[in-house]
Amino acid sequence: MTSSTKSTGFVCLCLLLNICFSILIVLLNKWIYTHYGFPNLALTCLHFIFTSFGLMLCQRCGLFQVKYLPLTDMVPLALSFCGFVVFTNLSLQTNTVGTYQLAKTMTTPCIIFIQSHVYGRNFSTLVKLTLIPITLGVFLNSLYDIQFNIVGTTFACLGVLVTSLYQVWVAEKQREHQVNSMQLLFYQAPLSATLLMLLVPFFEPVFGERGILAPWSLEALIMVTLSSIVAFSVNLSIFWIIGNTSPLTFSYNMVGHSKFCLTLLGGVVIFNDTLTWEQIAGICLAFSGVIGYTHFKFKEQRESHLPLNHMPKKT
Repeated sequence: MTSSTKSTGFVCLCLLLNICFSILIVLLNKWIYTHYGFPNLALTCLHFIFTSFGLMLCQRCGLFQVKYLPLTDMVPLALSFCGFVVFTNLSLQTNTVGTYQLAKTMTTPCIIFIQSHVYGRNFSTLVKLTLIPITLGVFLNSLYDIQFNIVGTTFACLGVLVTSLYQVWVAEKQREHQVNSMQLLFYQAPLSATLLMLLVPFFEPVFGERGILAPWSLEALIMVTLSSIVAFSVNLSIFWIIGNTSPLTFSYNMVGHSKFCLTLLGGVVIFNDTLTWEQIAGICLAFSGVIGYTHFKFKEQRESHLPLNHMPKKT
């Protein structure tokens, strides 16, 4: 077997694992919130703790090298990381899986707005036009969602805003410090875990009913532990994918589309989420915008990376 065949097989395995882990973490968390009522901040804190120890193990195994980064740069990033995970989990806890998943697509318009108005980035007209079906699709789904609620919508909006800021800042810090995602997460995870440990006693019970140190059932503890392991596995599989492919590759983008569809399907099958025809139309509309955005961005970025001798000659 040639090295290229092994490499292709490894990439395919990473893509498959990422799809499985990404869908599993959403469905596991929803199950934990629905059936056990485990506190949100405590669960997120446990995810960060497991991720911190997992990263230490990866570093010892030589998967990445630790690079010194200034703590003053990492604290704001850790705060946004906390907000990003906490608010998206609260959105999942208070919305249906479909509404939660669809709301996340609004991250794309929000990132474009931030990059355009704060960082002065330019986007083509075709890319901007794809934001119309995404926005209309999310609005249509919310309008006809029979489980629509103000609290869930507020958490979803906050999740989109903080997630967008976090993704923009991560990209800027990676460029600024010339580090990969694992090197950055090596600092973020323990800092975020520490911040949440300080916040949990003020917002959630510790020893009382449904507190993190309450006498939970063995089944609940197993599910929480499994959720924490899967949360780390999602980050690890993303690192492997980016390390062996490029965000510009077709397979990388198709992973995102697959996760979108399969997570929606999981919500309907496992949690009996009801979908009206209007919601289905909204989902299809938003998904068409996501595919269009991916297509035009992929095309533009691929063209910008073409060597000069591949450019058409003037006649």
